[in-house]
Amino acid sequence: QVQLVESGGGLVQAGGSLRLSCAASGRTLSSYAMGWFRQAPGKKREFVAAVTASGGSTYYSDSVKGRFTISRDNAKNTVYLQMNSLKPEDTAVYYCNTDINFWRLLTQKYDYWGQGTQVTVSS
Repeated sequence: QVQLVESGGGLVQAGGSLRLSCAASGRTLSSYAMGWFRQAPGKKREFVAAVTASGGSTYYSDSVKGRFTISRDNAKNTVYLQMNSLKPEDTAVYYCNTDINFWRLLTQKYDYWGQGTQVTVSS
């Protein structure tokens, strides 16, 4: 059973940057696509970004494209989300997840989620 631990969140002013990390145990991630998701208060969880197992391809939601960058270090079994030019509407709890199928990440149909990491962007 995979365990995912998200970290790196915090309070930042609008226009600032944060780098989130997602460390996995119980599964070697090098064969799995990875994704980041977020859930703002009172809203459904939404897809943010995904990266293929090799790291060669990425996909972003329109709301973060050009500002966020997903990357991975398979040697460290970790995926990252570099968030630049943060906006108050980016405020949410951020989660990661993993799937052998890249596009299935967008369905978010997983029973297991980590505890997430809170990102708060002040205006």
